[in-house]
Amino acid sequence: MIREAMARGDFDNLKGKGKPLNLDDYFNTPEDVRMGFSILKANDFMPEEVERMKELADLRERVKTAKNAEEVLLMEKQIRDKTLALSLILEKNKRKS
Repeated sequence: MIREAMARGDFDNLKGKGKPLNLDDYFNTPEDVRMGFSILKANDFMPEEVERMKELADLRERVKTAKNAEEVLLMEKQIRDKTLALSLILEKNKRKS
């Protein structure tokens, strides 16, 4: 079945195709935690703080290519708001541990 799928090209557009696997993080993670992480990753779950960090990075990139000052001001406000939200999440997480 795998050979047939390869012949059809089912694996041609997989994420990370042609890149080496880095298994260091996997083996450095305690065994009892790996399964949970695997389940979360397989279901595209991302912790809220990581989502905020990605949103901030995207906004910062968009600011660089913005066409007008009004657009930049709006995105800078969003960056400030998201930075504050991220700080609150990180502070909350720090208090839990």
